[in-house]
Amino acid sequence: MLILLLALPFVAVLAIALARNASRRTIAWLAAAAPLLGLGVLAWFTPAVMEGAIPAWSLPWIPQAGLALSLRLDGLAWMFAGLVLGIGVLIVMYARYYLSEADSSPRFFGYLLLFMGAMLGMVLAGNLLLLVVFWELTSISSFLLIGFWSDRQDARQGARMALTITGLGGLALLGGVLLIGRVVGSYELDAVLAAGDAIRASREYPAILALVLAGVFTKSAQFPLHFWLPQAMAAPTPVSAYLHSATMVKAGVFLLARLHPALAGTDLFFYVVSTVGAITLLVGAWYAIFQHDLKGLLAYSTISHLGLITLLFGLSTPMAVVAGVFHIINHATFKASLFMAAGIIDHECGTRDLRRLGNLRRYMPYTAALAIVASLAMAGIPLLNGFLSKEMFFAEALDAGNDRGFRIAISIAALLYGVFGLAYSLRFVHDAFLGRGPRALPVEPHEPQVWMRIPVAVLVVLCLAVGMLPALTVEPVLRTAVMGTLGDAAPAFSLAVWHGWNLPLAMSIGGVFGGVVFYFALRRLYALHDAILRTWGRHLFQVNIEALFTAAGKFTARVAAGGIRRSLFWMIVVTLLVGAAPFVGAPAALLPGLGASQSMPWLGWILWAVLVASTLGTVAVHGRRLTALIVIGAVGLLVSLAFALLSAPDLALTQLMVEMVTIALMMMALNYLPKQSKQARTPLRRWRDAALSIVAGLGVGGLAYAMMLSPQQTISGEMLARSLPEAYGANVVNVILVDFRGFDTFGEITVFAVAALVVHALLRWARLRPDEVMPGPPVQLPIPADLTQLLFPLALTVSIYLFLRGHNAPGGGFIAGLAIAVPVLIKYVVQGARAVEATFGFDYLRGIGMGLIIATIGGLGSLVFGLPFLTSGHVDLDLPLIGHLPLASALVFDTGVYVVVFAGALLMLSTMGTVRRRQLQAEGAG
Repeated sequence: MLILLLALPFVAVLAIALARNASRRTIAWLAAAAPLLGLGVLAWFTPAVMEGAIPAWSLPWIPQAGLALSLRLDGLAWMFAGLVLGIGVLIVMYARYYLSEADSSPRFFGYLLLFMGAMLGMVLAGNLLLLVVFWELTSISSFLLIGFWSDRQDARQGARMALTITGLGGLALLGGVLLIGRVVGSYELDAVLAAGDAIRASREYPAILALVLAGVFTKSAQFPLHFWLPQAMAAPTPVSAYLHSATMVKAGVFLLARLHPALAGTDLFFYVVSTVGAITLLVGAWYAIFQHDLKGLLAYSTISHLGLITLLFGLSTPMAVVAGVFHIINHATFKASLFMAAGIIDHECGTRDLRRLGNLRRYMPYTAALAIVASLAMAGIPLLNGFLSKEMFFAEALDAGNDRGFRIAISIAALLYGVFGLAYSLRFVHDAFLGRGPRALPVEPHEPQVWMRIPVAVLVVLCLAVGMLPALTVEPVLRTAVMGTLGDAAPAFSLAVWHGWNLPLAMSIGGVFGGVVFYFALRRLYALHDAILRTWGRHLFQVNIEALFTAAGKFTARVAAGGIRRSLFWMIVVTLLVGAAPFVGAPAALLPGLGASQSMPWLGWILWAVLVASTLGTVAVHGRRLTALIVIGAVGLLVSLAFALLSAPDLALTQLMVEMVTIALMMMALNYLPKQSKQARTPLRRWRDAALSIVAGLGVGGLAYAMMLSPQQTISGEMLARSLPEAYGANVVNVILVDFRGFDTFGEITVFAVAALVVHALLRWARLRPDEVMPGPPVQLPIPADLTQLLFPLALTVSIYLFLRGHNAPGGGFIAGLAIAVPVLIKYVVQGARAVEATFGFDYLRGIGMGLIIATIGGLGSLVFGLPFLTSGHVDLDLPLIGHLPLASALVFDTGVYVVVFAGALLMLSTMGTVRRRQLQAEGAG
């Protein structure tokens, strides 16, 4: 059930991708199904979790590194999962009516569900390394969401800024997690939470705390790294409502709560976290007052509230943690409703500028009522949920630590927060719904569709219900979440609207009246609508980014201004220096095992001599491109023969197929390039290049020589011993590729697919016009067109044969994929691209996608049986007529490899075959 809960958003993404041509309504229902079903699964767990049970599931992945696919659902994860899924349902409903017809709803909801799945994975993770994986996935998916309107510069800048800041924080978090694993000896969350004393007593505790807090502060926009969050307001409002209420920015405070038992309890934690939280609390609230954009005001207020939560966790007392968790719930409800209300105003008025709004209560009475109630909840007015957690915050601030001076400072910061919070909430209400206006709006203000208001109404009702009946509504949820955070250290508490006359209540009253006076004094004494207040962090970030691009441009101009020749020169120089560095001071290590060489047969010497001659011939004729290509083909063929001589038939077949494909590709490319390549301008450069080539060749030769004379007791013996009994394959090369190191192969075919897509993307703008055809090769090949038709079924038969025998004899998916590509390539060269497309009509883009999906399914199948990813299974069948047929489950994964290789190779070559001649000639001449 935990796996189902985590998988639902990702399954919904796949469903939306398959139904991308469906109506917007259908796409929205598919998107809503994931969180709705997820809430059902969460409800199934609720009785056990509220009783203190922690449902868990774990599957070893890389046990040697401490990485496991571990999921656990304690009270804290249960609460956050409820926020992610519950508010997610409302956001999907709201977005259905917010997006315009020009917006791609499949892409938007796909990104949104990807983010939802990443957040669920993060809160459910029972292994810290797995948590970091999902943490980074939230950064990537939020980048896609913030930059959804990619045609807008502010969206692109905001997305890049968010990814840069949170990505750097993610790297720091990974470092902290690795140090925690080193201290504890495990990355499992249960072990880490139980080892708090060992972590705090470790010499590495300051480094651990600094790295983990870097991740927390960047993700939750704490000072001075808060400036990225307002720039993320360029995203569509449903994204802002989701990311900045219940998900993205809450990830940091979630991690702070999750690791609180392991990291809190020291003066270092207390002062650092509390100080940063207090500064963020005031900076965010102050800047919020002077924002003219509704979403900008809400963004800075979010920063302030995140500072409040961080401050509460920094105080570290049990009741401060209770208040922090409580405010996470409250902030999610009123902030999501406020963002959606701001989106309604923008949608129905054509602007979010407070200087042009006003008096909207006359035009949008229902939206105004909902937004005003949510604003009052944000300000902490009694009988609303924000008041309860704010009063708890005041109480904890008055009792903060043993340092009297620090306690007074925190209490003053809390009171100022009450004043500023009321001021910016009042500005939101007054400038949007009261006063005079509106002014020169592009459209006549009006109420939105009722279904667009329902999500706002649901959240506002929750604000009222929690504020009036806390013991009946939120107290059981809060108690469960606190138990999941503090465990046995969770305090006893009760929520009530009235606790009598006390100092926290006096601070609340003072904050309300002070905020009213402060806001109207600002309006009277200061031109509030003329104020432009920007944070220096954004400016500093932009200056650094521009300086980085300038430095990179100068470096590129120095290193690569001469084209690929200079780039290759510096690349080879750096490679030689790095490769030679370990041998400095130990030159004897360069030539190990002298005198221990083995004799080589006369055929090997002949092959070696021809290979050397062909290589030198390539150097001699490299200026004549077609001649050089023919000689290079001969070199590749000789390498294939060398592999065959050394008893490596798989490598020989692979090399032979690769040669065929690459030679065909280069033949097509030569058709668009000048016949002669440029020569080095001066003899000095030619001698320099020759010397560098000789040194590089000697280095690679020496490395190969050392490898061949290395000790024979290597891992290869173990691979040979395990291949047949454990992976059910006699061909150890294929077993290594699809089983022992199958994850490497999966990464390699992914890279191959990405490379094919990049080539396609770079060249698709240069398509031939419909009335043009691809020209023939530089030298017309004397191959009849009918012969190319006969080659394909023959090659298909050979390809399938190589594929099916690959697990027990030379062959496999990679070789078979290239084998089937060869006849298609010949047809491209002989008859042109249009003839091939008319004959086959294969969609290579979808083929790449299907191949990756098949390979993924082949890898995930082993998880069903409790085995690691890509573990191979085996079955022996006795079939009529066919007889005994052994089958390995690795065949499914190899099928994915087969399809990706074939489709990727043909995508690159078919794209190359439909490029305009004139443009590439101009580029080749340049």
